[in-house]
Amino acid sequence: MATIRPFKAVRPNEKVADKVAALPYDVMSSMEAREMTKDNPISFLYIDRAEINFEPGVNIYDDKVYKMARQVYEDRKADGTFIQDCEPCLYIYRQTMDGRSQLGLVACASIDDYINNHIKKHELTREEKEQDRIKHVDNVNANTGPIFLTYRHMDELSKVIKNWAGGHKPVYDFVAEDNIGHTVWVIDDKETIDAIVESFKNIPSLYMADGHHRNASAVKVGLRRREENPGYSPEAEFNYYLSVIFPDNELYIMDYNRIVKDLNGNSKEEFLNKVSEKFTVTEYQSEGPCHPQKAHTFGMYLDKKWYLLEAKEEYINKNDVVASLDVSILQNELLNPVLGIEDPRTDNRIDFVGGLRGLKELEKRVDSGEMTVAFAMYPTTIEELMNIADADKLMPPKSTWFEPKLRSGLLIHELD
Repeated sequence: MATIRPFKAVRPNEKVADKVAALPYDVMSSMEAREMTKDNPISFLYIDRAEINFEPGVNIYDDKVYKMARQVYEDRKADGTFIQDCEPCLYIYRQTMDGRSQLGLVACASIDDYINNHIKKHELTREEKEQDRIKHVDNVNANTGPIFLTYRHMDELSKVIKNWAGGHKPVYDFVAEDNIGHTVWVIDDKETIDAIVESFKNIPSLYMADGHHRNASAVKVGLRRREENPGYSPEAEFNYYLSVIFPDNELYIMDYNRIVKDLNGNSKEEFLNKVSEKFTVTEYQSEGPCHPQKAHTFGMYLDKKWYLLEAKEEYINKNDVVASLDVSILQNELLNPVLGIEDPRTDNRIDFVGGLRGLKELEKRVDSGEMTVAFAMYPTTIEELMNIADADKLMPPKSTWFEPKLRSGLLIHELD
């Protein structure tokens, strides 16, 4: 069963929420963060990417950066930029992109559910990336960026959440600079809160959609606090961490495309011949880029021309939830044997382009000569993600691209 609980959110006052809310810290560089905040002194990035409070060139992992994050956070509470709810509440968070909305519940998830695999993972994490957020969370004494979780939807639970949103005025409702709409409601009725918490007890598992490093870091901070407080109460806030939990039927996964620098010593003709051994290769005749329309098909852009690739049946392992993924088929049957990309995590000849940037970005980078060949992917499904997590297996790197991204700074969970 899934354990969630309400919390006393620290959140922006209603007049400045749109200016405070910021994209996640890990979707931008330091220089991009500086550019994004130059006309906005209360952006949450001054807390989430606290190195921008210093001159460029500062070591972003220096202890003074994490201490500055805490200082800015405390200053923002003191000057009224942030307020805190007096009683534990649940929250509803709606995001709207291109006319499509997804409605999630903001609550605290249990670190024990993560440890006991009731919150299921599908990716490996890297220690150095974890350490950054561990230091950040520990110094600020708060979960500042929410973890993106999902679950197999329950119609009755969705109805309760939607009815609350439909019958109450939101505390925030704004459109950000990227044209994504963000709307937040506070659920402050104890009866409704209790009903939602009880409903989650009927959900066997939660699944990590995005934010594996933030999740692992939040859990490790909680475990550290337990060691520091051997007589800790199970109700202590550090036993829980900030999450936004969406039903699976609300989510939208976009394609996560691949581009490669060269043909691994092959001529164009040799390359196409090798590809055709395991894929049916057809010149794409329609106008515009080749968007795959079904699983096991791929668009390929080479020498200013699009091709449609379809994996041959004998190279589709339908009995393995990981091997049957399109990203696995492309890696195992083309990128590795033909282009020599053995480990896409570490090979600098390959790059990845999220679907939000569009297939024109693939054309642009190939046509410029920076890259030689690009592959347009059919999106991984949320059902595939959950099946892999249920099997305790891992997805290949860069398998999913979720949009829209959760904004940080709208709802914060303090650890004591």
